[in-house]
Amino acid sequence: MNRYPLWKYLLVGIVVLVGLFYSVPNLFGETPAVQIAPLRSSVKVDEDLARRMEDVLAKENIKTEGRLVEPGTVRLLFADTDVQLRAQGVIDRALGRDDYTVALNLMPNVPAWMQSLNALPMYLGLDLRGGVHFMMQVDMEGALTQAADRYASDIRQILRDKEVRYAGVVRDGQAVSVRFREEATRDRGIEVLDKNIPGLTLKGRSDGTDWFITATLKPETQKSIQDFAVQQNITTLRNRVNELGVAEPIIQQSGVDRIVVQLPGVQDTARAKEILGRTATLEIRMADEVAMQSGTAGIGTDVFIERRRDGSEGQVFVKKQVVLTGERITDAGPTFDQNQRPAVSVSLDSAGGRIMRDLTRENVGKMMAIVLFEKGKGEAISVARIQGEFSNRFQITGMFSAEETTKLALLLRAGSLAAPMDIVEERTVGPSMGAENIAKGWKSTLIGFGLIAGFMMLYYVLFGVISVVALAVNLILLVALLSMLQATLTLPGIAAVALTLGMAIDANVLINERIREELRSGTTPQAAITAGYERAWGTILDSNITTLIAGIALFMFGSGPVRGFAVVHCLGILTSMFSAVLVSRSVVNLLYGSRRKLDGLSIGNTDWHKRGAAAA
Repeated sequence: MNRYPLWKYLLVGIVVLVGLFYSVPNLFGETPAVQIAPLRSSVKVDEDLARRMEDVLAKENIKTEGRLVEPGTVRLLFADTDVQLRAQGVIDRALGRDDYTVALNLMPNVPAWMQSLNALPMYLGLDLRGGVHFMMQVDMEGALTQAADRYASDIRQILRDKEVRYAGVVRDGQAVSVRFREEATRDRGIEVLDKNIPGLTLKGRSDGTDWFITATLKPETQKSIQDFAVQQNITTLRNRVNELGVAEPIIQQSGVDRIVVQLPGVQDTARAKEILGRTATLEIRMADEVAMQSGTAGIGTDVFIERRRDGSEGQVFVKKQVVLTGERITDAGPTFDQNQRPAVSVSLDSAGGRIMRDLTRENVGKMMAIVLFEKGKGEAISVARIQGEFSNRFQITGMFSAEETTKLALLLRAGSLAAPMDIVEERTVGPSMGAENIAKGWKSTLIGFGLIAGFMMLYYVLFGVISVVALAVNLILLVALLSMLQATLTLPGIAAVALTLGMAIDANVLINERIREELRSGTTPQAAITAGYERAWGTILDSNITTLIAGIALFMFGSGPVRGFAVVHCLGILTSMFSAVLVSRSVVNLLYGSRRKLDGLSIGNTDWHKRGAAAA
């Protein structure tokens, strides 16, 4: 009557063992590390760099505890934070800050074989791990001014394409003024611009001598530009934060023009601010072939470093006039050229496509340079001769590896901020404060667990012990799930864990009381076990489903700490239903299922036991 088939026992056992395996990594702790990442796509970070830095540190009597080399990053491990801080200063001096970023972070101590099975500790939020919190405000006026600059360029291009003569285009704040010599030409210009640039409000005026068009952004266009500026900046910040190796950073919009950035585990606030301010922009210019032949730069010429295919570096002379910028790029991705060498495929918007078409048509046979600017430093990543006319799609080829093309494509897609930003609020949570929060949170959880366990064992005796075992399994499974999903645990999440324990034991209380009622009514012990679990199941299911609905609503409509609470709460409901019913029933079946005759059950209140035994 109270026996499970073998497969069900095996299922419960496997689930519990897997839960133990994936919850254990949370006990290993973390090791201080110094992370080295490139600031420019042409800079390599590899095993050789790691060895060189270890040699530099050894000369300063700084011992490393190991190293971790991954694509695009090197992490050197140290015994404690004091050694970590000394090492950062030495590495900073050795590498400089033009080509590399050197940041402090913490690495989990989980063995490599466990990591290979994706057994990793759960992420900890800012309030538990420590780190930095920034509130950044987007300069909306700056975004609209930049948009006005782009529209001014578009107006020039469209009027030239449509052969509408104009005397000048000037940006005045967020408005663009176009001057004409004749009224009829001005009217023709309004007609052309209204048809080709629907996002502008066009008004004509005259000063008695010249005729003008004043173009201003429509309200809906302004809102679209501002919304795009915030979202583009969020995307850019996420890409920049990846270089710090931050686990589960929080980067989200707050209000109309503010962005919240939380970086758990980051110890170096100054370096974090520097990384967040990074930009990468692309400029297309024509090469100055006269200067290249003479080797002397004139007044209208800039000189940039060019990395060549043989690995050497040289100089390239380009004209100061910028033909096209990265603002016109709509997409970029890694690819291969006709010779199967790594390249970057770039797509431009319609205006950029027109500019590129005119440029290549008029300069066939001449050399064009593509210059990438990072941290204000420019590098010619590609210098090639124009073979024919092309427009809104082209390839950037150069001395690239496949890894570098992926990184360059990422920088071009979201490497520059759509609008300037200022940090209006900055907070730092120290690791010691985070450790104190963890200690207090888990202490309260364990005290609650202990009190519940004591009550259950005193009140329900052996069935109380079984309930406590099921509760412990529930806690293990919940931690394992959070670790497997790499969810972020915060203080509200710890509160949800404590709440889950209370709800999970409530299910066992219902089961135990149902069994008591069956014994009181004279049912045999074996029949009482079966009836107790079956009749309590409906109540347990109903209560957990309604609570789960509330948790899902919190997750869908909440944000920040509320969503963190909701995630732990919903997962805890699922694990509690499994442990409170299936795990506890398995243990009960193992203890009582094979016994044909039972005199009673160890479930507290001996009078009820005797009644059950007498009825049997």
